Amino acid sequence: MYVSAAILSVLLALGSLAAGAPKALLKGDVPAELQSHMGLSAGFVRFIGLTEVAAAAGLVIGLFWQPLGIAAAIGLAITMIGAVGFHAKAGDYADPATRNKSLSAVAFLLLTVAAAVTLGLAM
Repeated sequence: MYVSAAILSVLLALGSLAAGAPKALLKGDVPAELQSHMGLSAGFVRFIGLTEVAAAAGLVIGLFWQPLGIAAAIGLAITMIGAVGFHAKAGDYADPATRNKSLSAVAFLLLTVAAAVTLGLAM
């Protein structure tokens, strides 16, 4: 069980870091798109990015201390629930042009739940 928890944690940490770093630094298309399309402030976008980067660090450290990994996965799941809500409110799931980007939040949510469960079972 630990091997699957480790694989999920590493994949989730890499994805979370890749998604969070541009938001935390407010660089690239994603932060500008979130600000214009969803009406989020720059500070809120930076906060979301910092939570995703912190979750990535927590997931990696959680490989050695599982309670931190579980907490990081739960925190990232809460962030992804918010992301799914924002995308639903913006109507991204109904629009074929934005559906693929918005479904990544759902995939991240499923991965975070799987990582939290497998880390809990591996303890």
